Amino acid sequence: MCAIVGIFGNDNAARLASVSLFAMQHRGQEATGISSSCDGKIYTKKDRGLVSEVFNEEALAYLKGNMAIGHNRYATAGSDSVLDAQPVYAKYKLGEISIVHNGNLINKDEVRKDLIDKGAIFQTGMDTENLIHLIAKNTKDSLRDRIIEALTRTIGAYCFIVQSRSKQFAIRDRYGIRPLSLGKLKSGGYIVASETCAFDLVGAEFIRDVKPGEMLIFSESEEPESVQLFEPEFRPCAFEYVYFARPDSVIDGKNVYTTRENMGKALARNDANSKIKYDMVVPVPDSGVPAALGYSAESGIPFKYGIIRNHYVGRTFIEPTQEMRNLKVRMKLSPMGSLIKGKSLLVIDDSIVRGTTSKRIVKMLKEAGAKEVHFRVASPEIKFPCFYGIDTPTKEELISTRMTKDEVCKFIEADSLEYLSIEDLVNAIGNDRHYALESFDGDYFVKA
Repeated sequence: MCAIVGIFGNDNAARLASVSLFAMQHRGQEATGISSSCDGKIYTKKDRGLVSEVFNEEALAYLKGNMAIGHNRYATAGSDSVLDAQPVYAKYKLGEISIVHNGNLINKDEVRKDLIDKGAIFQTGMDTENLIHLIAKNTKDSLRDRIIEALTRTIGAYCFIVQSRSKQFAIRDRYGIRPLSLGKLKSGGYIVASETCAFDLVGAEFIRDVKPGEMLIFSESEEPESVQLFEPEFRPCAFEYVYFARPDSVIDGKNVYTTRENMGKALARNDANSKIKYDMVVPVPDSGVPAALGYSAESGIPFKYGIIRNHYVGRTFIEPTQEMRNLKVRMKLSPMGSLIKGKSLLVIDDSIVRGTTSKRIVKMLKEAGAKEVHFRVASPEIKFPCFYGIDTPTKEELISTRMTKDEVCKFIEADSLEYLSIEDLVNAIGNDRHYALESFDGDYFVKA
């Protein structure tokens, strides 16, 4: 669920790329990087840390040129945040190349083994590097043809941006699992980015979403060239709407804030006949806020910020270790004791993955004086690992595969617990299309 961006045809390309990555910091906080291209040479800067820490004035001055690609890292493959930071850069027969990738390649091990057997030497643990080797080992005369042939051996969820010394290629897999949008910069040139929230910050006008199976080629031509590589089988990721995307983004024509508000309204309708009396609706900030507002609007129960978030602490779910996740929960969330003391709370969160965060939140609220904590989740039970870009690699990590709803309720020490049904989730996003719901229903529609 990383963030990627490409800027083409603008003299402030690297700076605009860094601002775009800043807008998409929520998609990855382990490492960040940018490659720019100028006078036939590619310049790359990447490091551990946040965008604001890595890209100071000295770094941006180094990244010369009117085209740049960038990446925020959220680890699903690979390990070390420096060695496995992106962009991935290489020199090969046709010159220099740099690649950024959002997604996860499910046939990565098979392809990597074959490449190693044929003499390839890998520098990282990332599936992204597979594409570099597939391109470099190809004998076609153009980078365009090499990319197309490499993609025939690339299976999974992916949005790639490939940068040469003079061109950019933006590609989205045939399922459109991960989001990618195209915009026109008011100061000149084009932008492609994982989320439209990046467009607002850099002053870009949204043109359209990159189509599933499409490759856009940016060159000296005025308009980007579109090549439909694969027949679309559109299945956008439902988890983008549940958790990952920023609420002010529009993902494949759906406003994220509105979909989350709809999820909360559906929870309220399901609770309409409940005999439990709640004093207030309390969101788990920040991703639970729109759903809580929807619940409050539908039910008439007052919305209150019973939990305050420290915004200088990052997102817990995308921390690489459980120890770090536990620490971040304690650091970032604080209960409003004077507001919730003696009250019955209806607490809304976007999801329950491992259960540890929910347990700490319930305990924290009760220790602060809440009389009852009733937990509502604005998504279905997560019962299956995702292999398309979410860091839930084993069933053992998912509490709903090991426990029933009542057992989860007991584990997190809530007074009651309810989830959204898959049907309600789909209706909340919009039932005009099929979605990638493998975390909820186990339908692994992409086959290796």
